[in-house]
Amino acid sequence: MSEEQKNEYGAGEIQVLEGLEAVRKRPGMYIGSTGVRGLHHLISEVVDNSIDEALAGYCSKIKIVLNKDGSVTISDDGRGIPVAEHPKFKVSALEVVMSKLHAGGKFDKKTYKVSGGLHGVGISVVNALSKSLTVVVKREGATWTQTFERGIKKTEVEKGEAVNETGTTVTFFPDDEVFETTVFDYETISGRLRELAFLNKGIKIILKDDREENLEDEFYYEGGIISFVEYLNEGKTEFHEPIYFEKKEEDEGIELEIAMQYNNSYQDTVFSFVNNINTHEGGTHLSGFKTALTRVLNKFVEKGVSIQGEDAREGLTAVVSVRVPEPQFEGQTKTKLGNSEVKGIVDSIVTEKLTEYLQENPKATKVIIEKIVNAAKAREAARKARELTRRKGLLEGSSLPGKLADCASKDPTTSEIYIVEGDSAGGSAKQGRNREFQAILPLRGKILNVEKARLNNLLKNNEIVTLLTALGTGIGDEFDISKARYHKIVIMTDADVDGNHIATLLLTFFFRYLKPLIDEGYVYIAMPPLYKIKKGKKEYWIENEKQKEDVLKEIGNVGVSIQRYKGLGEMNPNQLWETTMNPDNRVMKQVTIEDAVDADRIFKILMGDDVQPRREFIEKHAKEVDELDI
Repeated sequence: MSEEQKNEYGAGEIQVLEGLEAVRKRPGMYIGSTGVRGLHHLISEVVDNSIDEALAGYCSKIKIVLNKDGSVTISDDGRGIPVAEHPKFKVSALEVVMSKLHAGGKFDKKTYKVSGGLHGVGISVVNALSKSLTVVVKREGATWTQTFERGIKKTEVEKGEAVNETGTTVTFFPDDEVFETTVFDYETISGRLRELAFLNKGIKIILKDDREENLEDEFYYEGGIISFVEYLNEGKTEFHEPIYFEKKEEDEGIELEIAMQYNNSYQDTVFSFVNNINTHEGGTHLSGFKTALTRVLNKFVEKGVSIQGEDAREGLTAVVSVRVPEPQFEGQTKTKLGNSEVKGIVDSIVTEKLTEYLQENPKATKVIIEKIVNAAKAREAARKARELTRRKGLLEGSSLPGKLADCASKDPTTSEIYIVEGDSAGGSAKQGRNREFQAILPLRGKILNVEKARLNNLLKNNEIVTLLTALGTGIGDEFDISKARYHKIVIMTDADVDGNHIATLLLTFFFRYLKPLIDEGYVYIAMPPLYKIKKGKKEYWIENEKQKEDVLKEIGNVGVSIQRYKGLGEMNPNQLWETTMNPDNRVMKQVTIEDAVDADRIFKILMGDDVQPRREFIEKHAKEVDELDI
C-alpha cells in the first residue's frame, strides 16, 4: 500500500461501534457530569478532534470563540470531516460522525496513529447534548453544512460555495435541559488550551471571548514542553537550562517526551500526560520516570549517601508526555495509565538519556547532586523531628493540643473543625458553635510559609504541629487520610489583607503537604459577611459589594444603618453562629483543584521569592476582587 493510500481519510475510514440513544438519558456516563466540568468537557471533545488532525500533520491552527448568544464556535484548518456517502450507512459520512456514538477515524489506527480525548466519545455526544449544532466542512473544493437539534438532524448535508481551503467549523449551544449551567468560564478553557499548545509544539490555538471586550489569548509554543517547564517555574530560581529529550520506541509505537529542570524550591512539580490527557493519578509512565530518575542520580552521589525518590525530586519541575496507540486508563477518575509495557520503555529511555546528559554537563550535575544530597539530609532530620515530637506526645490523636476546643462527636464524617485566627475570634467561635459537631482551633499569628521551607523546619513550627495534631492525619510518608478526625476543615479568617494572607498560607500548606484532604473535598473556606445592613427591625447580612448595592436599591436608603465587619472578633457569638457557622444559613466555599497546573504555578508566584511575577499577577487579577483593603 502506498503512503498516500495509508494517509487517505475518506468515508470508508469512518467506523461505527454503537448508536447515540443513551447519551441524553445518562449524560454523566459520557462526559463525567452535568455540572460545570461536564459543560467544559463539550469543548474538549471538539478541540480534541482538531488536535488529532494536528498530530496527524494536517492542522496548524485552532480557534475557539465564546459567542455573545451563549454558543461556542470551534474551527480548524484540518482536512475536514469526510462528506461522501458512507459505504455501510448510505448517508454522508459527516452525518454518521455527528449522529453515531463511537463513529470516527480513531479505531483502525491507520487514520490516526494516536488520538486524544479521555473517553473517546467524540463529537456525537456534543451533538446529542446541544440544543442546536451546526457543522460546516470545507473539503473537496466546497463548503458542506448540516444542522442538528438535540442530536437529531434538521437538514441534510448541503453543498455551498466553492473554496480552496479545508477545515471544520462546529457551532453548538449546550442544552439547558441537560446542564446545571450553560455559562462557559474563560479561565477554565484557557488553562486547558494553554496545556494543549505546550504539549503540541507549533500549533496555534486562539481563544476569543465575544461576551467581553478585548478578551483574547493566543497560545503558540515553538519550545513545546520546554516552554511548559519554564512557565511552571516562573517565580523560582532555576539551577540550569531545561533538560529535554524525546524518543520513539518503534516496535510498540510509543513516543516519549520529557522536559525537566531543578529549582530552589522544596517541592516537586511533576505533571504527566498520555495523548494530551493530564493523568492526574499518574500510572506506568510516571512510575518508569521516577524509578529511572532515582536510580540514575544514585550513581552520581558519593558513596555512603543513599538517595530516595522524594530526595531525587525535591525542587524538580518536570513534564512527562507519552503517546500510546492503545492507552488503558484506570483509577477513580480514569486518568491513570495502566499499560504495563510503558513502564519499562520509559525507564529504559530515561536511564539512557539522563545518564548521557549528566555525564556531558558536569556543572549542572554538580548543582543537582548537591541539591538532592541536602534533601536527603533534611529528610533524615525530619524523621528525627517527627520522632521527637511523637515522644513529647504530639502528632498523636491521644494527646490533643490544649488550645483545641474539640467537639463531642467522634464520627469524622459529621465533625467539623474551624481553624480561626487569633484568640478574640477563637473566643467568639467557641461560645457560638454547636459543641456536638463543631471543633474550634485558634491559631496565633501567621503560620510558616511552607513554599520556602522543608518538612524538618515545618515540624519546628508550633502552629503547624498544633494543626497537624488536631487533624490527626500525620504528614509526609506517614500521612494517612483514614485517620482524619474531621471531614470538614474550615479556614475562617478576617475579611482583610491579614486574614487573606493567613488563609493563603494555610491553603499553601494543605496544597503542598496535605493535598489528599483537598482532593477528597474536606477543605472549606468560611465566608463571613462583610456588612450588616439594618432598616427598622430587619437585618441583612451582606457577603460582597454587589449584594450590598442590590439590597440598598431594594430597600431604599432612608433610615438605613450599614456596619462594616473587618474582623470576626467584632461579631458577638450569636452573630458569628447565625451568619458563618450555622449550617442552615452559612456560606462556605469548598476548595477544589480544577486545574492543578495553574494552582501549582499560582502558589509558586504568590508565595515564592520573586517579587516581579507576584506584582504582575496581583495587578492582572486586582479587578476581580470585590473590595481591596489596603
